[in-house]
Amino acid sequence: MNTTSNKYITVAYELYSDFDGKNELVEKATKEHPFQFISDMGTTLDAFEAHIKPLEKGGQFDFTLTVDEAYGPYEQERVLELDKAVFTINGKFDTEHIYPGAVVPLMNADGARFNGTIVEIVGDKVTVDLNHPLAGKELHFIGEVVEHREATKEEIQEMLNMLSGEGCGGGCGGGCGDHECGGCGEEGSGCGCH
Repeated sequence: MNTTSNKYITVAYELYSDFDGKNELVEKATKEHPFQFISDMGTTLDAFEAHIKPLEKGGQFDFTLTVDEAYGPYEQERVLELDKAVFTINGKFDTEHIYPGAVVPLMNADGARFNGTIVEIVGDKVTVDLNHPLAGKELHFIGEVVEHREATKEEIQEMLNMLSGEGCGGGCGGGCGDHECGGCGEEGSGCGCH
């Protein structure tokens, strides 16, 4: 990786999308708690980064990502019915974390991590939607670049640690800011994150 091309970028924005025919505010990152990332590290949607990276500090933006540029089409085959036993701890069903609407971290047989949304629990079955919550939606971003500078070696290392699963350890500069959509590089946090 050529670290000289990595930029530390923070943005304040409002993200809108169409829900049931209405343009609704999905999330907001303020100037006080901006969304932060390091360019060219694969932590944001490629199309999101392509719009933001050329802008200078103070640059305004207003763009829409197509469904394909964002999280792709909604795929019904990614809605799975799993045995309740998958969600048991010490022989008991995990009612504290598994309920309709809950977003839960999952792992496949290859060790890949991803999030799923619990749709319903009926009998001994749990229906889980593995689609990104914004799958099938165009995403309209309006905002401003708050910071745009060369990333430090420490910030790049912190991001690499986060990507390798070693955690954030502070202000990781890649989706773990205190903005309302929150989450340390969490898939499903929207905000231009994967």
